[in-house]
Amino acid sequence: MKKPEIPPVVSFPDTDVIDFLRKKHYSEKLRTIERDSYPYWEDFKYKIKTWKFSPEKVWSYLRFQRRFNTQKITISSKPGFEFNLNIPPLIQKYLHQLDLNLGGFLEGSTIIPSEEKNRYLISSIMEEAISSSQLEGAATTRKVAKEMLEKQLRPKNHSEKMILNNYQTMNWIVENEQTKINLENLLTIHKLITNDTLKDSSNEGKLRQTNDIKIMDDTNEIFYIPPDYNLLPQLLHDFFLFANDGNETEFIHPIIRGIILHFLIGYIHPFVDGNGRTARAVFYWYLLKNGYWLIEYMSISRIILRAPTQYARAYLHTEYDENDLTYFVLYNIKALHVALHDLKKYIKEKTEERKKTISLIRLGDYSERQIIIIQDLLKNHELYFTVKQIQTKFGVSNQTARNDLMGLEKQEILQSKKSGNKVQFIAAINFEKKLKLKH
Repeated sequence: MKKPEIPPVVSFPDTDVIDFLRKKHYSEKLRTIERDSYPYWEDFKYKIKTWKFSPEKVWSYLRFQRRFNTQKITISSKPGFEFNLNIPPLIQKYLHQLDLNLGGFLEGSTIIPSEEKNRYLISSIMEEAISSSQLEGAATTRKVAKEMLEKQLRPKNHSEKMILNNYQTMNWIVENEQTKINLENLLTIHKLITNDTLKDSSNEGKLRQTNDIKIMDDTNEIFYIPPDYNLLPQLLHDFFLFANDGNETEFIHPIIRGIILHFLIGYIHPFVDGNGRTARAVFYWYLLKNGYWLIEYMSISRIILRAPTQYARAYLHTEYDENDLTYFVLYNIKALHVALHDLKKYIKEKTEERKKTISLIRLGDYSERQIIIIQDLLKNHELYFTVKQIQTKFGVSNQTARNDLMGLEKQEILQSKKSGNKVQFIAAINFEKKLKLKH
């Protein structure tokens, strides 16, 4: 990734730029650019390249305008921890939509069918675990990773272990969402996420004790140097104060506060490794703790994974432009918006798919879980199922999972076979005829 260009030093706007904007009717165009995108310097100068006027001068004018609307957020008295935040109309729009959908009962409760909530929750936690690990270098496919998690297979390599750790961490967060965000629990999350994956296992769940940490690209160009490790106790004390609303003088929207916590873990960099995964886990934790229950059904990391460079640049844009958190907040709110859209689309597709499968089956008394198993089998006749896999996939008891599979075997949809000490259920011969499919 190319290092972002650092914005020019802002000086008080000259009268010539004010005259230019007024006479050329560019004031409205500038407001539109700011309203629709809140651009960083590199994007901004590209957007106005046809204006035939000094982009540096127009940038100075824009930055002064931003300062009039800036909310100052002081995380710590330590140098480098005073931030700026703007809430342009674009962020306000996204926040309104997210408030309607992610919490309460206005729309959120209608998005996911009540009888499917447990299954969608397990699936989404798996997706987030896989994508968050892939962001940090886990090299495996989604298909292989999901099979490992569903069938509770042993991780075969470092990448699969990262994914399993992330999955177990997300489950811990869902089970402990109302616990206090403090040092003990942060270290618990880090230990869960990094278990048996660090070069030095003594760093699992431990704050870093070194300054030999630099954020670099593949060419070893330094992008960012974290704070001195001796400052970590004070910085984390201040971090937890902010996380628990203890130093608030002005209201900060919970979603924005969660995003800032996400940013701060990366910025403080309290651990030798695993900071990114921990940061995203804390973000989920904070939103769940504050009533945004639908977030546990959404994979934000899967959206970030589509363009990881933009995620990294959102961090750097904030750091390089006067600690302006707006860039990172806007990026993450957009990602949340896309994740919500994808969730709605996915559930709609799965609901329609289920209806089609039911309409194909003339006779037969199948449970919701059995219908899903049949759907999977119709897509791929070579699939096999185990009791443990069905138990994990649907979040049901071992006996319920066994009854589902044996019920399908009794109806000659599946047949069982021994594989070592395990029993596998595979497609029965001519199972489609047994389903009495419509033609």
